[in-house]
Amino acid sequence: MDTAGSKALTFSQISETDRRAFLRATGSAFAALLASSCIVRPAMAATAGLTEGYGPIVPDPAGMLDLPAGFSYRVLSRLGDVMSDGGKVPDHGDGMGCFALPGSKVALVRNHELMPNADSGGEIARGYDRQDGTGPVLPGGTTTIVLDAATLEVESQFRSLGGTIRNCAGGTTPWGSWLTCEEFVAKAGGRLGQDHGYVFEVPANATGPVNPVPLKAMGRFNHEAACVDPATGTVYLTEDREDGLFYRFIPKVPGQLAEGGRLQALALENGMADSRNWNGAPIQMGEWHAAKWVDIDMPDSPEDDLRKQGAAKGATLFARGEGLHMGEGELYFCCTSGGAKQLGQIFRLKPEAAGDRLQLFFESASTEQFNFGDNLTVAPNGHLVVCEDQYTKVVDNHLRGITPAGEVYALGRLRMQTELAGACFSPDGKTLFVNAFSPTTTFAITGPWMA
Repeated sequence: MDTAGSKALTFSQISETDRRAFLRATGSAFAALLASSCIVRPAMAATAGLTEGYGPIVPDPAGMLDLPAGFSYRVLSRLGDVMSDGGKVPDHGDGMGCFALPGSKVALVRNHELMPNADSGGEIARGYDRQDGTGPVLPGGTTTIVLDAATLEVESQFRSLGGTIRNCAGGTTPWGSWLTCEEFVAKAGGRLGQDHGYVFEVPANATGPVNPVPLKAMGRFNHEAACVDPATGTVYLTEDREDGLFYRFIPKVPGQLAEGGRLQALALENGMADSRNWNGAPIQMGEWHAAKWVDIDMPDSPEDDLRKQGAAKGATLFARGEGLHMGEGELYFCCTSGGAKQLGQIFRLKPEAAGDRLQLFFESASTEQFNFGDNLTVAPNGHLVVCEDQYTKVVDNHLRGITPAGEVYALGRLRMQTELAGACFSPDGKTLFVNAFSPTTTFAITGPWMA
């Protein structure tokens, strides 16, 4: 990939030590808890309830982000800030990944879920598509924030991808890049010069706008999030539609996604075609189900029917698959409107040589547990951190913690009337970064994290 003076490592260049460091940096503490026998076993997840967590949420005098006692935040970046490249921070900050850089630096690569007519924050040097084919570069894409790892002072921020549409979520890779996903499917024509609905890769060490390469073999659909299994290089993908599927991409060359590969959709071995639990509860919390994968014959999906292709082969439906995070040997993903109450579900997948297994890890039974879970990550102590994304009522969105036993607590409350997104931890596990969607506001949260 041609970038502004940067290059992501290939999968084959990542040592086993580095892969394990990546897992630590992305908060894969569930595996450590399993190894120490401290985690509550999956069957216990069905006893989901509420717990105090870090204690009561304390009102923020600034009226932005309420946190438990002992926690604090700083605002790193916000809409309209002048960036190092002369542009301004654009709106709709969404999914985000955190990376260690040489020289005790940290990079945050942040999505901007912008439509073609939105304000780009200034001229973008290059990008995937332009308005009317020859006009300004489309405003969707990513910005990168470079921080001092010790002080969290912002050293630079700049546009790192342009010309895409509605970059919603994505995921980090073990080789040091961010996969940014278009949650928008449209054909070239009219005001668009290119087809849209793809995944793009942005190296964390980029110093300016990267050369945008659509990873077409990874499917053209309403993308949400992605994560990579560092043991195999397989990429897992969610689809934000009420009748969406859950996908995996097996690359021809691990770590070189542009070389192509095979796209598949998950299907439960028992023939269960619907995981949404809207009509009864065929999937119970805590139970494991054998899973298989069906091939997708036309990943580029000219008719935007990828999910229908998979469903016709027996793939299981999921309700608005969104946040996705890889731990060590297992991954978790949110389904925003799944469950009997349609308040959200979290699934857990274990890829195994003997056969993959899927578990409904958590299903929200009340708005006090969580209300439309979206982006999620795993804290270094093994707890899930879930961003709420609901606009159904004029109420605040929360950061929700979920323990390995399936107990829920409030970790934060956003007082701005917008969604939370992009939760990710620093490589040392001491700082939680998160975005408020609009106006774009990127927070760094520190405090007495549980061991």
